[in-house]
Amino acid sequence: MFDGIRRRVVSLWFPRLASERVLRRCPVDGPFALTLKQQNANRIYCLNTAASEQGLHPGMAYADARAFCPDLQSGAAEPEQDQLFLRLLCRWAARYCPWVGAEGTDGLVLDITGAAHLFGGEEAMLADMRMRLMRAGLSVQAGLADTRGAAWALAHYGEGIAPTGETLPSLKHLPIAALRIDEQISVTLQRLGVRSIGDLVDAARAPLNRRFGPALLRRLDQALGTEPEAISPQAPPPHYAVRMTLPEPIGLLSDVMTGAERLLLPLCDKLKSHEKGARELHLTLRRVDQGHQQVELRLARPLRDPQRILPLFERGLNEIDAGFGIDMLRLEATQVESLPVQQSSHVSDGGKDKLDDLISRLGTRIGLENIQRFLPADSHIPERSFIIAPAAYSEPARGWRSLKSRPLILFPPEPIAASGARPPKRFRWRRMSLATGRATGPERIAPEWWLEDDNWRSGLRDYWRVETIQGRRLWLFYTPQNPGWFVQGEFT
Repeated sequence: MFDGIRRRVVSLWFPRLASERVLRRCPVDGPFALTLKQQNANRIYCLNTAASEQGLHPGMAYADARAFCPDLQSGAAEPEQDQLFLRLLCRWAARYCPWVGAEGTDGLVLDITGAAHLFGGEEAMLADMRMRLMRAGLSVQAGLADTRGAAWALAHYGEGIAPTGETLPSLKHLPIAALRIDEQISVTLQRLGVRSIGDLVDAARAPLNRRFGPALLRRLDQALGTEPEAISPQAPPPHYAVRMTLPEPIGLLSDVMTGAERLLLPLCDKLKSHEKGARELHLTLRRVDQGHQQVELRLARPLRDPQRILPLFERGLNEIDAGFGIDMLRLEATQVESLPVQQSSHVSDGGKDKLDDLISRLGTRIGLENIQRFLPADSHIPERSFIIAPAAYSEPARGWRSLKSRPLILFPPEPIAASGARPPKRFRWRRMSLATGRATGPERIAPEWWLEDDNWRSGLRDYWRVETIQGRRLWLFYTPQNPGWFVQGEFT
C-alpha cells in the first residue's frame, strides 16, 4: 500500500569552512591556520589540511602551534564573514531544493523530499553537490537520511546515505556524540559503557531520563524519527526594485523624469516600511530596439525621500540616448542601509540635508570618494591634529578646539637661511625678501616619542608667529637640538 512520500534530509558539513574561505582568495602553500583571541590567548580557530597533517588542532594555543610547526602561516579569523559566506552557500544550495537552512556555524541542512529524482537520484545528487563544492575549493562531508538528526550524524561521523526506513540500522554503530549532545554527557555515557547509539537504544529510558534529563532522549527520538524536528529555511533577502512597462514609447526628459518619480514612490514606501534608506540606485531604461541604458546614482547619505532623490537623477538622464523611444523603466536600490524613523523636531538641523544633497550632486560628477572633509585628531603635533576622510562616509565634527592659534595653511617645513634662537630680522622665503615686523613666541612642541616619524627626528621645535613688514604672517620654527629655521604655515 502506498504510504506517501517519505521525508528525506541532506546534511552538509564544512569542517574547514573558515580557512578555505580565506584560501579561496589568497591561496598559500603549506600549513595555514586562522587564529582567534579567546580568554586572553591567541588560539587556533581553523586549519587547512596541511596543518592538520602536522598534528595541529583547533583550540590549540598559537604559540604552541608555531613551536610544533615553524613554517605555519596564519591569519586572523573573521567569524562574521564566515557567517555571511554560509548565507551565500544557503542561496547556492537552493538550486537543489527550496527548503535550505543553516546547521550551526559550519553546515547546511536541505529538505530534498521529492526533489532527488530531478538530479538522477539521491546518490547522483550528493555526487553533484560534492563535485561543485570541490570546484569551489571547499571540503564537505554529506549525510542523507529520513531525519535531520540522522543526516547530521552521518555527515559528521559516517558519511553516506541511510536507506529509506532504515535509520536505526544505519546509526546504531555510530558513537554517542553523533546525537548532537553535550560533550560532558557524551563522556559520562562512555564511562558508563554506553558508547554507541545502539547501546543507548538498548538501555532503559527511565534511568537515562532521571540521570541526564529529557534533552538526551529527545535527541535520540529526533534522530530516529519518533519526534519531529523542523528545518527553518533561510528567508530570502528583501528585494528593493520596481518596474514599469509603458504602452507607448517615451523620449522626452520630462516624461522620463515623471516615470522615475512614479517608480520612486512605491520604492520609498517599501524602504520606509523596512526602516531602510537607499545608498545606491540604478535606473535601467529599455529602448524599443531592446537596447538598455542605465543611470547610476550614489547618495552621500541613506535616503527614502522621493522629492530629494528625483532631482539627482536629472543630470544622468540628460545624457541618455532614447533612440526610437523607451518602453520600460526599472528602478532598483542596489545598496541600502538602516534608516530608523526619527522624531520630527522644530529645531533646525543646520542645513545638513542641503549639504548631503550637494555632496550627492558633486559626487555624480567627480565621485563621492573625491569629496573629503577634515576631522580633528587627538595629537598636539600640528600636522597630526587632523585627518582627511570621505565626506559621504563620515559625519562633520563639532568642537574644534586648540589652545594655541594655528595657521590656516600648513605645508611641509621649508628651510630658510638664519641662525640663532630668535627669529631672523630679514630672511628669504620662496624667492621673496621678507623683514620681520613682530614675532610672538616661542611655543615649544615635543615629538611624540611613541610614534615613528622621520620628520621629527630633529627633536624639539620652537614655533614663532612672525608678522613681516611686507604683510605675510608666517609660522616659523627653530630646532634647538639640530639648529635650523623652517617655515611651516601661513596665517590669513
